[in-house]
Amino acid sequence: MPTLETILSTPWLLYTTVVFVSLCIGSFLNVVILRLPKMMQQDWRCQCEEFLEVPEEKRTTNTPITLSTPASTCPTCGHKIKPWENIPVFSWLMLGGKCSSCKTKISARYPIIEAVTAAASVITVCLLGPSESTLWALPLIWALIALTVIDLDTQLLPDNITLPLMWLGLVLNYFGVLTDFESAFWGAIAGYLSLWSVYWLFRLVTGKEGMGHGDFKLLAALGAWLGWQVLPAVILISSLVGAIVGISLMVFRKHGREVPIPFGPYLAVAGIICLWFGDGIIGAWFGFLGV
Repeated sequence: MPTLETILSTPWLLYTTVVFVSLCIGSFLNVVILRLPKMMQQDWRCQCEEFLEVPEEKRTTNTPITLSTPASTCPTCGHKIKPWENIPVFSWLMLGGKCSSCKTKISARYPIIEAVTAAASVITVCLLGPSESTLWALPLIWALIALTVIDLDTQLLPDNITLPLMWLGLVLNYFGVLTDFESAFWGAIAGYLSLWSVYWLFRLVTGKEGMGHGDFKLLAALGAWLGWQVLPAVILISSLVGAIVGISLMVFRKHGREVPIPFGPYLAVAGIICLWFGDGIIGAWFGFLGV
């Protein structure tokens, strides 16, 4: 088996490995995106019933959902997905985008997420260069993809992802993987407190909640991974993209102002941009400030 050093020094082997692994990760992300919100809803329902002291015989009884159980099936006919029907991207293409049993169309979102995961991983390696630090940066990319789609679907940013992501960033940067630990430590604090302050200021002024608590934790995680220096750029980029998308939705799709728009995807996109071009962004930012 080739060593990590051999893989990093052999371009074709490195990129082949990254594509293969990230396609498999993309397939797993599809499971996380679909099941994690359902797992959270089941957990919340159980907690509410316990708090309200609902009798055991009247409590909701559903088959517990985990990331591994029950086995993946066609939602229309219940056909159990065979291993050869679950190969990232290729199985969807071979099946013509349809269930092998009932011929119901399979959403193109599944291969798209797998392909995007692979593409983003390859771009990361290309831009950051072949190194162990780059490989450690890939879990950040994968987590941000999952959070983006979950937030678009449910307007939730699960603590099950954001909090471990923040702690992993701090642990990795304790060893200086992407930035120094001091920058990561203050990045996590500044990331959380900046949006927390905006949230409470907006709530005091308007009496409404302008964003969810998950946004604080996601920005804290980005600060832990990338350092406090990139946070102004993350906030600026995400705000600009969010404003453009929000205005476009209101103008072209008659999206009401009262309908909430998830902010997590814009933070995730800004975080990926800052991961890829962080040094240039920090240099331009501090140059603009004359520091």
